[in-house]
Amino acid sequence: MFTRMAKVCISILHPPGDDPHGYELASERWTPVHTVESIVLSIISMLSSPNDESPANVEAAKEWREQRDEFRKKVGRCVRKSQELL
Repeated sequence: MFTRMAKVCISILHPPGDDPHGYELASERWTPVHTVESIVLSIISMLSSPNDESPANVEAAKEWREQRDEFRKKVGRCVRKSQELL
């Protein structure tokens, strides 16, 4: 079976401590108090309201801001294609 690993950029999944790039506070990064529920809620939040000011994929964020309709069509095609692989 073919599977594809998705990459997400969520602060609470980043290693604990100070961010070497200075983008995140240490309090926003991983701590042992996070549960599966808090991580899933963060993913749902990210998917429902993406932060295009701090993207993991700069090209996608640019298209999201400048060509939203085309972006949605492209994502739809990608989803349909991935469903065919199941």
